[in-house]
Amino acid sequence: MLRLQALVLILLAATHALAAVARSSFGCATPPPTSQNLDMSRVLAAKEKASRIDFNSKTVFSPKIIIKFYLHVVASSTKPADGYINNQMLGKQVDVLKADFAPMNIEFKLVNISRTVNPRWARDGDEMGMKKALRKGLYHDLNIYILPKLTMDSLGYATFPTIVAPRGSAAFIRDGVNVNTQTLPGGSYTRFNLGRTLTHEVGHWLGLYHTFEGGCSDVGDMVSDTPAQASYSSGCPKGRDSCPKMAGKDPINNYMDYSDDACYTGFSTGQRVRMAGFWHNWRLKS
Repeated sequence: MLRLQALVLILLAATHALAAVARSSFGCATPPPTSQNLDMSRVLAAKEKASRIDFNSKTVFSPKIIIKFYLHVVASSTKPADGYINNQMLGKQVDVLKADFAPMNIEFKLVNISRTVNPRWARDGDEMGMKKALRKGLYHDLNIYILPKLTMDSLGYATFPTIVAPRGSAAFIRDGVNVNTQTLPGGSYTRFNLGRTLTHEVGHWLGLYHTFEGGCSDVGDMVSDTPAQASYSSGCPKGRDSCPKMAGKDPINNYMDYSDDACYTGFSTGQRVRMAGFWHNWRLKS
């Protein structure tokens, strides 16, 4: 009997170890920017260039942005293990979100928390059906869906701003951010459980691309003060320089890379200006 109990404990420990290994990379399922997304970025980049913004300055002005947001917890049962998480865990995630964007002069105001038990939705099996039922607010209101399993086994994904998203349209309904439950503070993904997946995905929602978008090209992620990057980072590779012929080392500490949560330190000044541009030119007006 004792041997059987010992065997069970060993198997449980092994299962836990395997789960940790399975999350050895970030895994963002946000689609690449479309030609329309890129055109919008070019418009903003031209405006930024014309205004002669000094991205090396830490005193770049951008009007305060206040974003109302809704949290939607979707679980397969009322058990925490199945995604039915408590307000304490959600509160810690909200604190991280607010702290990460505060230096960008962006404030978040929570409107409501909803909880839904639906096994199909909880495994990301009907994104549009789920969002059609749960989505709240206007196009500039952020809807965050927290699920125990996401498509492609990713940690999160988001939608970029579009030029026009009429209420009731597919673009309007789909709009928002999805994150895996285990990426919240205290989740089981040991390298990605400080809440920074949501920060990364909200960056997409506000118009930012991955820092490695475009690779070692002059265009890159279309933000002038983020150095070119050939591919995503893993872990926290200090000193990494994947585009040695171009200025600057890889921005491994930037929220829009794929580094571990503990490696992240913030957004760039250029990204701050770009998010404000997307907000005022499209999200707020649509």
